[in-house]
Amino acid sequence: MKDGGAVAVSIRDVAQLAGVSVGTVSNVLNRPDEVSQDSVDRVTRAIDELGYVRNDAARKLRAGVSTTVGFVVLDGQNPFYTDVVRGAEDEATKHSIAILYGNTDEDPKRERMYIDLFQEQQVRGLLIAPYGDVTPRLQSLRAGGIPAVLVDRFSGDGRFSSVSVDSVAGGRLAVEHLIQTGRRRVAFVGGPFDIRQVNDRLAGARAAADNAGSHVDLEVIATDAMTVDEGAAAGHRILRRPPGDWPDALFAANDLLALGLLQAMVVDGRADVPGDIAIIGFDDIPFAAAAAVPLSSIRQPSRMIGRTALRILLEEAADPDSIPRQTVFPPELVVRASTGR
Repeated sequence: MKDGGAVAVSIRDVAQLAGVSVGTVSNVLNRPDEVSQDSVDRVTRAIDELGYVRNDAARKLRAGVSTTVGFVVLDGQNPFYTDVVRGAEDEATKHSIAILYGNTDEDPKRERMYIDLFQEQQVRGLLIAPYGDVTPRLQSLRAGGIPAVLVDRFSGDGRFSSVSVDSVAGGRLAVEHLIQTGRRRVAFVGGPFDIRQVNDRLAGARAAADNAGSHVDLEVIATDAMTVDEGAAAGHRILRRPPGDWPDALFAANDLLALGLLQAMVVDGRADVPGDIAIIGFDDIPFAAAAAVPLSSIRQPSRMIGRTALRILLEEAADPDSIPRQTVFPPELVVRASTGR
């Protein structure tokens, strides 16, 4: 008993007590003729001892009856995530699967709400671009027969499959490019730092600055969100300094921030881009090339990320014993007018 209620027993608990794999327990429950009598006996004894009650919804999910997948994204206003979802939908259509979509707006409470909702709906699996550490909640999902794949977030501990771009390498590429164009006072603009990708991109930026030696300075300008408005606010804070204290280059943690920074420079009119201040973003969303000053950026293969994540998720739904895998795509530097050519 726990907090006055019964503790749910999962198929993984049964497998652990019986000393067999989760797949073997599944076969005993669904295809006992394919399993040795010894395994059947061991699993049956474990079920009786633990009081395991079969979850019929989960059984149907594992059999492939569910035709929906949940997708929780970090910021639905960011065109990068729109393209990632589109990529997942392209792959899902091939398998006659619909995607149920939830936008957390970088809000942990909304993130929990959507995870709980998709668990109640018994989706076939969950794709998630998380805000913070969601490992315990995803473990609970998996115990109930719902696999999960991290999207745009590398799984550091390897407990779950993930599909991402190497954000550290991307941050390094961005700042190396700025240094190669002659910039020496670089500012990283991003936040909140609860978001793993922000930290990774800053780590790459710092590595590039450190490798360049003492003649390159890197400062950090924190934002409360990864939005155009936050980027514009950060830009106006910079421009309130005396011109001699301005950075000569800005690396934004995503393109929305970079577009806000560019907007502030254009509206203010005192700082020329890229003459006085160069700007580079991250993601290479469609608006980057169409900006008033076309924006340099670090490109992520957004649709490929979505397609790959959905494919891995369906494989794990079909085989609960599959080993988690980490798929990491290389970032690509795209140079446009905002950093000079």
